[in-house]
Amino acid sequence: MRLLTLAALAAALIAGPASAQLERRDVHIAVGGKSAFYYLPLTVAEQLGYFRDEGLEVKISDFAGGSAALRAVVGGSAEVVSGAYEHTISMQGRRQYMRAFVLQGRLPQIALGVSKAKAGSYSSPKDLKGMKIGVSAPGSSTHNLVKQLLAKAGLDPDKDVSIVGAGIGSGAIAAMKSGQLDAISNVDPVMTKLELDGDVRIVADTRSAKGTQAIWGAPLPAGCLYAPEAWLQKHPNVAQALASAIVRADKWIAKASATDVAKVVPESYLLGDRALYLFSFDKVKEAISPDGMISDAGAKATLEALRAFDKDVKAAQIDLARTYTNEFAKKANAKHK
Repeated sequence: MRLLTLAALAAALIAGPASAQLERRDVHIAVGGKSAFYYLPLTVAEQLGYFRDEGLEVKISDFAGGSAALRAVVGGSAEVVSGAYEHTISMQGRRQYMRAFVLQGRLPQIALGVSKAKAGSYSSPKDLKGMKIGVSAPGSSTHNLVKQLLAKAGLDPDKDVSIVGAGIGSGAIAAMKSGQLDAISNVDPVMTKLELDGDVRIVADTRSAKGTQAIWGAPLPAGCLYAPEAWLQKHPNVAQALASAIVRADKWIAKASATDVAKVVPESYLLGDRALYLFSFDKVKEAISPDGMISDAGAKATLEALRAFDKDVKAAQIDLARTYTNEFAKKANAKHK
């Protein structure tokens, strides 16, 4: 049965480019924290009309975190997730097959900051024990960074800290500033805002290749579009159109200045501080994929990272080939040179 499934998907991939007749025009994408730089290619593709150019009418629903966006697709209220690649692996550990088909971020872009009240006593992840830590949503990639650090420090991610869902945006900033949290794992521009205001000391940082290497030993693919394997089999031309729009956005961002980006995104993304947004973009620009391609080495490193704390992944025989494909991104790159 599995061989038939893979064969059907392979045939679908070969079927034709996005210019082929779309199986449908309407697509519903669920995203967890749309205003974050983590998902910037999605917003650029939407705002610059790249989805429409591919013949699509895309509806985007925004959730508090990636895990909530994933639940929307699992529950059938959306069809495609704009979320973290690692979820395709964790879901396979639960015998649910999701496949990433175009990359938005080649680095996780997540930072962990300890509050100024706790910073003086922090020297290593072991000191996170007993803290109340804010994440975008429980089970999200921001939560997984915390789990990874705790596991490496010999702590129990489920027992030794308290996890609080704080969202991605002004709510997360307010929770940290008001003293509701001892530490926070989040993305930009939230983390740069808290850092510049002196509210946190950054103790782990995956917004750069160097910082990601220090934690995981390799660059990890991050934000992407992924969907149930069965959906990709039924809608290969729709998936190709989505991939083409995202790759086009990736390439636009690679050449864009911070000012260019600020002109494209909705005003609410700036969090009332245009200078902060411009500064934050320059910090994370290298983390955004230039071509939508997922590296084999990055996929393997993600699997090894998850095995450190995800019991379902550790116990399963994960078939990485069923968690991602670069076939759609390859065709998109040929179209948008």
